Amino acid sequence: MRAFLFFILLLSTLLSSEIKLTKDQANYIAQKVWKNEGAGLDKYLVHWNKGEDFASVGIGHFIWFSKGHTERFREVFPMVVAFMEKRDVKMPSWLNSKTALPWNSKSEFYAAKKAKSKQYMELFHFLKNTMPYQAEFMADRLAKALPQMLNTIDDPRRKALVKKRFDEVLYNRDGSVNERGLYVLLDYTNFKGEGTLKSERYKGQGWGLLQVLEHMDPNEMNKQKAFALSAKAMLSRRIKNSPKARGEERWRKGWNIRLNTYWK
Repeated sequence: MRAFLFFILLLSTLLSSEIKLTKDQANYIAQKVWKNEGAGLDKYLVHWNKGEDFASVGIGHFIWFSKGHTERFREVFPMVVAFMEKRDVKMPSWLNSKTALPWNSKSEFYAAKKAKSKQYMELFHFLKNTMPYQAEFMADRLAKALPQMLNTIDDPRRKALVKKRFDEVLYNRDGSVNERGLYVLLDYTNFKGEGTLKSERYKGQGWGLLQVLEHMDPNEMNKQKAFALSAKAMLSRRIKNSPKARGEERWRKGWNIRLNTYWK
């Protein structure tokens, strides 16, 4: 839990010098993020989800591809490792930001996991021991999300709208940080990305943070609820647009349960 506390306090510094969080607020957000990604259990630190062609590792279930694999989704784990390399974090001798997932298939992965192979265990312990750095990466990613989104927008009015809605979710009317709002933005950015990657689209339509902010109902006074309802709509659109072979409908229930935590 100290790793998550470090993470939230760092995030507060990155986002704004005025953001101040109590330990209770930090614990609240941290527990929700890790529960969403891995049920808060160590056994999910190195995982391969059903129906996916890549592994999900770390507290943020960062996507990691095997050698030669390509996907429309952003491969995040190499970014995490690169972030750690800049901070001279000790890691297994075989691991660096250019290293591909060591297992070429889901069956190979689970065989190594079941056997507790040396490489698998080194990866597990590395992830277990570097939670603060993983958390720092997530904080850094969220801190960069708003300028990253704004840099993709040419229309000044659209740019102002995205900034306004980001702030409405993050801050209370008195300018203080809304702890649930901070959790919402952090969790969704880690969950479905910033929405700026053109490959993360089906039929030209995305589902990331940018798209959710743009489609929020301005008449909904509860901004976290407005965000959650918009996110449901964007993910519903994703499912509708997705290739049938992916069978993404099976994820709808779980996604909606997660989004309900944003305001209920």
